[in-house]
Amino acid sequence: METGKTREPIQEVFPRDPSRTYGLMELVRGTSPMVDKGPEDTVMSWPNLLVLELLAALGTSVVLLLWSAFVKAPLRELANPNVTENPAKAAWYFLSLQELLLHMHPALAGLIIPGLVIVLLMAVPYIDRSKKDVGIWFASKKGRLIAVGSAVYTFIWLLGLVLFDEFVRVRSIVAEPELWPGWVIPIIVVGGLIILLYVVIRRWRPSRREVLIGLFTAFVTTYFTLTIVGIFFRGMGMHLVWPWDLPPGALPF
Repeated sequence: METGKTREPIQEVFPRDPSRTYGLMELVRGTSPMVDKGPEDTVMSWPNLLVLELLAALGTSVVLLLWSAFVKAPLRELANPNVTENPAKAAWYFLSLQELLLHMHPALAGLIIPGLVIVLLMAVPYIDRSKKDVGIWFASKKGRLIAVGSAVYTFIWLLGLVLFDEFVRVRSIVAEPELWPGWVIPIIVVGGLIILLYVVIRRWRPSRREVLIGLFTAFVTTYFTLTIVGIFFRGMGMHLVWPWDLPPGALPF
């Protein structure tokens, strides 16, 4: 029996567009943090994003193909097992670890520190389980300030430590036993700087995610800074030189 009230039409949040192709990609339990928050002009990732990624991959392949056709590869003479290169540099993606080897014990630089970093990176999703600000770069304005401050802090300290160890030579001052220059001093310095960075970040009264952003920024800055130093500023005997004074073949690419 009619009551005289008219039923209001249901307004779709994402109305179907006849010019687009829709398809079910996956079923996931639960709701996304973006439910009921999407913009009205949302575009499906399939096939739009896939087409753009395919074009980017093909474009990159074409550029590399043309580059290899017109630019000669930096091939050198056959390796001589009786003569060690000077400087002997690792591949660019390992130069940050090689740079650490110059300042501390090999086991600490090549095994313990990288292992701890990997474990901590794996633990990040379990430390920060909040769904707030998911998908937002640096989580907030405060997070951006923390990231910039952490990057500047890390870069200045790294540059100072590299220069200090190059010209003061801690290993020559405290040569024996190896425990002090190879283990104790690096652990105190690295651990102290991390604790100091955490104390500085806490002055912003950050959330847990913003603290992790600051620490992760310090890790990324450390990786890139040490890699750049190893590539462009390490010459004969792995001493610091200007890039234009590097000997032939000093660049690992």
